[in-house]
Amino acid sequence: MQIVIYTLSFFLLALASKKIGEWFSKVGLPYITGYLLAGAVAGPFILNLISNEAATSLRFIDEVSLGIIAFVAGSELYLKEIRSRINSITWVTGSVVILALPIIGVALYFFTNMLPFAADMSPVERLAIALLGSTILLALSPPSTIAVIKEVRAKGSYSHTILGVTVTMDVVIIVLFAVMAAIAGVLLTGAPLSVSFIPFLVLDLLLAVGLGYLVGKVLQALLDLTVDRRIKMAAVLLLGYVIFAGKSWVSEASATFLPFELHVEPLLVALIGGFIVTNYSRHRESFAAILHDIGPAVYVAFFTLTGVTIKLDILLQTWPIAVALFLARGGGIFFGSIVGSIGAKETNTFTRYAWLGLITQAGIALGLAREVATTFPSLGAAFATLVISVVVLNEIFGPLMLKFALQRTGEADLPAEGAVDEVRDALILGVEPQSMALARQLQMDNWRVIIADTDAGHIERLAAEDVDERYIPSIDPDSMKGLLTERTDAVVAMLEDDEANLRACELAFSRGVPRLIVRLRDMSLASEFAKLNALIVDQSSAMVYLLEQSVRSPISAAMLLHQDSNRSLVQVTVSNPDIDGQLVRDLRLPADVLLLDVSRDGTAIVPDGYTRVRLRDDITLLGKEESLKEAIWKLGY
Repeated sequence: MQIVIYTLSFFLLALASKKIGEWFSKVGLPYITGYLLAGAVAGPFILNLISNEAATSLRFIDEVSLGIIAFVAGSELYLKEIRSRINSITWVTGSVVILALPIIGVALYFFTNMLPFAADMSPVERLAIALLGSTILLALSPPSTIAVIKEVRAKGSYSHTILGVTVTMDVVIIVLFAVMAAIAGVLLTGAPLSVSFIPFLVLDLLLAVGLGYLVGKVLQALLDLTVDRRIKMAAVLLLGYVIFAGKSWVSEASATFLPFELHVEPLLVALIGGFIVTNYSRHRESFAAILHDIGPAVYVAFFTLTGVTIKLDILLQTWPIAVALFLARGGGIFFGSIVGSIGAKETNTFTRYAWLGLITQAGIALGLAREVATTFPSLGAAFATLVISVVVLNEIFGPLMLKFALQRTGEADLPAEGAVDEVRDALILGVEPQSMALARQLQMDNWRVIIADTDAGHIERLAAEDVDERYIPSIDPDSMKGLLTERTDAVVAMLEDDEANLRACELAFSRGVPRLIVRLRDMSLASEFAKLNALIVDQSSAMVYLLEQSVRSPISAAMLLHQDSNRSLVQVTVSNPDIDGQLVRDLRLPADVLLLDVSRDGTAIVPDGYTRVRLRDDITLLGKEESLKEAIWKLGY
């Protein structure tokens, strides 16, 4: 009953923490900082709403959360998306680990003399702190990196390589942590360190790989079940808990029935399970959708409970050391990224700014710190508090550094090299209430619109500050020179004179404008417009067709009329080179986005899972607004 009371109390705290995190995000601070602050304020050092006893009883929330965080880390390592940059990713990741790890470790070992909880420790115990701490502090944050890249709409070799390094680094760190934890266990127990423990370490790692593979198969079996989706979500949460709860069971069972004790790293087991499902099963999309749905609640619970356990007295004493470790970590990443970039033969621009994209930290680092606090009671929450203070600094300054690097490399809000302008441009001919309404609607959808007319009186009568209106004396090459450019994506001819509309479309066609739309008053010129591949809108029949669509397919008609607030249709031009040649089934679009059509060189292709997507393909998507934004960011513009 006491655990139920603690759980309900924490649930109310988590609700408040979520709101605080949203407020932090609105003012430009990381949301996890808000969660940590809410937990710290509610913890035993200030309000004592959640006591130390309660925090200990709520350990199961940590275990569930860490399982999901590891599943997410494994699912982010999607081989088909990183294979094109595997050389650079390998070089940068390897160099950062080899160079930054000892730099952080030496700095941490030196600072242990100044840490209150390590003051009475022996050099061997301080070495264990340095090994564990340096490994944890080298972890990165794929979710934060993805969020910044999406925010500035970045595309290009820098952003894709940095994201690949970020994801790969977390996998390397979790494996490395398993090794360091085994070594630290020997050092902290006072046992002599010899090479004899290496076979047991290899056995632990092999067991983790085997169990991870088994977890992947269990996940596939769960996702195969024809049950309510909420049951599958609950089963995934339960599996995350079982993985961590099973760690102690494996240790106890091995100590009882074997002549030695096994120590399995549960984060590695869960990560491998997520990796197996994402890369070697047909459940990649459904698994990602489940993690996407349960992720926000898990992050709120985990970071809030982490905040509760922060030792504020130690935090106040160690903040100068946290700043020094923040600088040491940045310096190690700086040198490692330079060596890796040179080894991978990357450009000077990439080499100069690579380290700025590898500063951000979040979930994995905090998860490993919490695991150390539980596995090694002699270090406890004091060690976790030191790591958390450094992580918060990295989470605050890391996104700012990455955003600066994306701007300096020229990838922020710009097309990849050689791609066409990613801001849609439309020219509307004819100033009238309908064309003005069309211009405003396109502008709401982030199009850049110019509206022009050969009648100055029309412009004067309907002049508006929110629309770019221009007068042209006639429809001829000289008058249209400043309006039709290589960036023009569409021309909508709505002049009162059909002959003038035809001349405008002929000029646009000769300039290579891909989309021509004309509103005809007299259908006698329809064949001439058809030769230009123009879409003809006949006012008399258009209303009939729309009414027919409303009767036969009211949902699609509602979307066309902007009456369906849940879903929209959008056409995307593929400009991301990493997508070129991928199968539709491998695109990893949001689960609620449906790919309806692929158009290539004017030819419509009915897509299936094995259709290959090419650069400059026009893809029609159906989905929710936020999900469509994510799909557009992944594919092109």
